[in-house]
Amino acid sequence: MRKILDAASHLPDILISWITPNVRQYRSSRLHVVWLLALIVGVLVAIAAIVFRTLIGLFQLPWLGTATELTMEAAAAQPWWVILAAPTIGGLIVGWILQKYHPYQRAGGVADVIEARAYGGRGLPLKAGLWSGLVTTISLGAGASAGREGPVVHLGATIGAAICSKFSLPDSARRVLLGCAVASAVSASFNAPIAGVLFAHEVILGHYAVSAFVPIVLASVMGTLIVRWWFGDVAAFVIPQYEITSYLEIPAFALLGLTCAAVAIIFQFALIGTDWTARNVTMPLWLRPVLGGLAVGTMGIFVPGILGVGYEATDLALKHELPLQTMLILLVAKTAATAITLASRFGGGIFSPALYLGAMTGGAFGLIAASVFPEMASSHGLYAILGMGAVAAAVLGAPVSTTMIVFELTGGYALSIALLLSVSIATGLTQAVHGKSYFHWQLGMRGCFVNEGAHRLLSETVKVRDFMDPPSENEDPDALKFDPGSDGPYLHDTDSLESALKSFDACGKSSLPVVRKGNATRIVGTARHVRGLRYFNAALIKATKEEHV
Repeated sequence: MRKILDAASHLPDILISWITPNVRQYRSSRLHVVWLLALIVGVLVAIAAIVFRTLIGLFQLPWLGTATELTMEAAAAQPWWVILAAPTIGGLIVGWILQKYHPYQRAGGVADVIEARAYGGRGLPLKAGLWSGLVTTISLGAGASAGREGPVVHLGATIGAAICSKFSLPDSARRVLLGCAVASAVSASFNAPIAGVLFAHEVILGHYAVSAFVPIVLASVMGTLIVRWWFGDVAAFVIPQYEITSYLEIPAFALLGLTCAAVAIIFQFALIGTDWTARNVTMPLWLRPVLGGLAVGTMGIFVPGILGVGYEATDLALKHELPLQTMLILLVAKTAATAITLASRFGGGIFSPALYLGAMTGGAFGLIAASVFPEMASSHGLYAILGMGAVAAAVLGAPVSTTMIVFELTGGYALSIALLLSVSIATGLTQAVHGKSYFHWQLGMRGCFVNEGAHRLLSETVKVRDFMDPPSENEDPDALKFDPGSDGPYLHDTDSLESALKSFDACGKSSLPVVRKGNATRIVGTARHVRGLRYFNAALIKATKEEHV
């Protein structure tokens, strides 16, 4: 009995010894601040998303006569010259803003947010985000063929980054708040809170650490609540209740995944090809969206369903209200129109176009399947849902969050087996061909290879100035003089760690003098091989810990 009482008397001390390190870690990471800021970020980003959608409607009202997303029928009712003029004039305004006011001369998107995450949640100025938001609302309001979700994600991320800048937070916390902003933006765009959480983890953070889960959920929930209060709790696409006719259709679902992979691959090649062409054509910046708007407007005269975000056409495909020929035409025309739109520097994303193309692919596939096996085939509206998820997942490189988005957009959880099969096949085959998502291709063009792992990213982002030893205060000034022509190998303070390690291997020395780029006549530090490796290992450990805590 005495032993039991003695043990009980020490129980508080034992509990305190267990709890204290966890509380200390919680406070040092400033998670209590992050949780509070997550709520604020969720609300502000949702409000920004509402304003964003409202502005698109206001900009399309003068030429379409409606501020709603039902643009296909409205565009078909307009004279041909209105369809031609709207995106052309919109392109002129966009070009003028990009050339005169936008600091980066291009609208931002999801790739910029992923890059900012890689650099500790930095590199997203609010001014650039606001200009990008304005450019995108004008673009989509004028009929440019692109999506609204990616730009909202970028706008939300700039708001989150601006709030972070007011607080002294570690890089891990800044990255989490970036994920919070993205989760709120996605949930506000689609009325899909679970998808917002998964997208932030899967695409932006690149991990599912528990420490990030709570604040991201808080932000996503707040974003959903604000948007539902404003727009109502209605799914983006209200569709009939579809059911799988027979599990003998499983091979057809697999074949649909293969077909969607082909569409996703072609779509990405179209985006990459038109972008490369535009980069290699010399013309004034302001003229690019004008010519792009003229091309999109010309296509819109004959195929009005390609103009704008395209939710009405997607909805019609999901409700099996489009004939086979129309869906095939829209599939080809939307691919071309979106590629031209983005290559022309219009603002916009690829999320909505990917959903659009997937719905057309699935719908057309379902009609063909029904004609071959009429007794076994399900409604082609069901195939449109599956195709929507498969193409979008393959293009975005986000199979988990895209699957959940489709579930929340349509309410079609009964299709889980078929959707997962189609999504997995389409994503796997697309990755086998392209090797990366469209976002990671964009980043690769900028020299940021986040998809290749933390080691590759750190070797590029860590600079010699981060680990070099500066000269002592008592150093003889004459000893710091340097002649790059005769004093042997050296490093610049802005060289990457990867470049420095190659220099060490090439010369066989354990230390090298460091000079500034543009002024190589004075030594500003000494870089040591061992110190560089130690810095690299510490950074890798820190990154690994952040991804698993």
